[in-house]
Amino acid sequence: MTLSHHRTVSLLRLSLAATLASTVLTGCYVVPIGQPAPHAPPTQSYAVAPMPVTQTFSARLYPSNAEATRYGSIAGTVTSDLNGRGHISAQIGDEQFRGEATRVPGSSGGGVANAAGSRGGMLNCKYAMNSASVGSGQCVLNNGPAFTMHIGG
Repeated sequence: MTLSHHRTVSLLRLSLAATLASTVLTGCYVVPIGQPAPHAPPTQSYAVAPMPVTQTFSARLYPSNAEATRYGSIAGTVTSDLNGRGHISAQIGDEQFRGEATRVPGSSGGGVANAAGSRGGMLNCKYAMNSASVGSGQCVLNNGPAFTMHIGG
């Protein structure tokens, strides 16, 4: 075999390999991860409003009548969804209270809160927020004890 013939055979093999590779890869795209394919329509982006963030405040209830003095001061929490609604919880004596708080529509921060106790008691509160994180109000248990409530601070 001559050197010219050897070059021709090598060139023919190289040409055949390139043709075979292009046939196998026809219609395939190599796209980096995270990138749209060249033929993909452009993606649209939308502005998404962030979900409201909750905020938790401490709540203190202080006895305001003789029936409430046996409980002393009570620690509780109010968790606000920052859209006029929230959840309240407090331990009064041996009873756990959990419920909801709602701002009064049209008021400048006034609201009501109602909580059911684990032993059948009910706690009803009316409050007013003086700022976004500080407020005060009155709470009454269904069997008579009354409390002055301070929120936040």
